[in-house]
Amino acid sequence: QLTMSVNSSTLLNEENVEGAKRNTECLESLLQTPSSFQDNPLQQLQLASQEVLEKAKKSGRSKCPRCNSSRMFYCYTCFVPVETVPTKEIPTVKLPLKIDIIKHPNETDGKSTAVHAKLLAPDDVTIYKYPCIPEYEEKRHEIALIFPGPNSVSVKDIAFHLQKYIKKGVCASDDDCSREPLLKQAKIESEEEKNPNEGISSSRSEGTRLKKIIFIDSTWNQTNKIITDERLQGLLQIELKTRKTCFWRHQKGKPDTYLSTIEAIYYFLVDYHQEILKESYKGQYDNLLFFFSFMYTLIKDAKCCAGKE
Repeated sequence: QLTMSVNSSTLLNEENVEGAKRNTECLESLLQTPSSFQDNPLQQLQLASQEVLEKAKKSGRSKCPRCNSSRMFYCYTCFVPVETVPTKEIPTVKLPLKIDIIKHPNETDGKSTAVHAKLLAPDDVTIYKYPCIPEYEEKRHEIALIFPGPNSVSVKDIAFHLQKYIKKGVCASDDDCSREPLLKQAKIESEEEKNPNEGISSSRSEGTRLKKIIFIDSTWNQTNKIITDERLQGLLQIELKTRKTCFWRHQKGKPDTYLSTIEAIYYFLVDYHQEILKESYKGQYDNLLFFFSFMYTLIKDAKCCAGKE
């Protein structure tokens, strides 16, 4: 899931005005299809102004304020914007739950889209480099792992399956263990669910027990080492709805339904918002694709005008 390059200086430093005009016209023609939203979902995003990225593109690479490395847009090792991209001009997204991203040690930092999530939702996203990951066993009742497999469930079924963990008597925290078993709490809620008028609110309450989602950032061929780690065993696994990736570094030989990490995070949150929080989606998490959509457009433009599209 997983990669993104910001090293294509020839693409990022395109400054010819006429060329840019042709690129825009070419991209627009590509996006004008009968099912434009399905085929090109980025076209419909409600994004903050990307003018700051346009300016940074014209300026070229800049220094990371922390490590002084030369980067384009942001530093993918320090997780901060470069000097030509003021932090105040980058949107911040508040997420409904915490996200842990487990990054494969062989995943190239500069090719990963995981950093986008950390840049745009810094308070809610943590990136770990495998094998240095947390112990999740005691929090299994409030954590899920995004990964397709024979035992994976859909987003809409999260509430039902998390309740199974609670009924096994798993404690919500160390303090809770000394107070009241969650087994008893689950039993009370089960009684409440018998009231059909409270079914929706009860389901929503169960669903919001979910507090953290784990994503694996690696190529699909490298995921086995991480997914089989004993620290991830027993976690509820979630499989996302089938969607086509817009990622420009698509993995050879893999179907176009294999998403980049930032796409997977974005689509999960949209589904969670609608199916668990039971709220209409109005672009609340669109800015998670702030950098991704900008790069998508740049590279589509370049390929189009190079005659590759």
